[in-house]
Amino acid sequence: MDKNTIHRRILAFLQEDIGRGDLTSESIFTKGEVGRANMVARQPFLVAGAASVAAEVFKIQNKTIEIVEVVSDGTWVKKGDTVLAVEGPVVDMLKAERVALNLLQRLCSIATMTRRFVNRVVKYSVRIVDTRKTTPGLRVFEKYAVRVGGGSNHRFNLADGVLIKDNHIAACGSITEAVNRVRQNIPHTLRIEVEADTFAQVEECLQCGVDIIMLDNMDLHTMEQAVQAINGRALVEASGGVTIDNVEKIAKTGVDIISVGALTHSVESCDIGMDWFG
Repeated sequence: MDKNTIHRRILAFLQEDIGRGDLTSESIFTKGEVGRANMVARQPFLVAGAASVAAEVFKIQNKTIEIVEVVSDGTWVKKGDTVLAVEGPVVDMLKAERVALNLLQRLCSIATMTRRFVNRVVKYSVRIVDTRKTTPGLRVFEKYAVRVGGGSNHRFNLADGVLIKDNHIAACGSITEAVNRVRQNIPHTLRIEVEADTFAQVEECLQCGVDIIMLDNMDLHTMEQAVQAINGRALVEASGGVTIDNVEKIAKTGVDIISVGALTHSVESCDIGMDWFG
């Protein structure tokens, strides 16, 4: 992750949460009072963003806050383990607490879910990737967490590649017409991906010579037929309705990529608490 981008985002998050000041903490504590607090796992999970994000929240709030202990990203922790320990001015640690926890809880949950998907298909030659179904403002963080979990990133934004989807096709009239228009306007170095809902659309994609064919919400039988028909002439991506229960069945069809929107849009935040030690 780009450090300047991370710094700007975290600064904005802190400004949003603190507003004109922490009325509670500033009324109870003086600027000179110091203490230590540990962020503790209340359940097992895969760590993502402890050093690169949560610790930075405290440092950006007050550079004198010391990072006493931090668990490396990609490490499994169990209930009761300390993920991050900080020491410094009490008021500033309390100001940073909620932003740091919110980000850490979400990133760990994304990394943990991603790793579970990856583990389900580890014996197949397939990649688990995310989508653009991310939380506005958090995409850079959430896609990082996917990588920590062993997954890969799809497009970061609309400028990252060509993906002709159902609405493009409906508005344009056909896959062939959409592909022809795209080819007239993009550099030859870029790949073209097309979303196909039916076997007939897969055949049209092959006739157009597209580089990647996304099999969208296809049943397993049709997906198998599509993979056999494509026969290596394009990369094959499966998307839509992917769950932890069916991901291995999808991998067995022979697709190259499985995109999972749930990695970022349906996670439940990990349970992490901040315990104060005075």
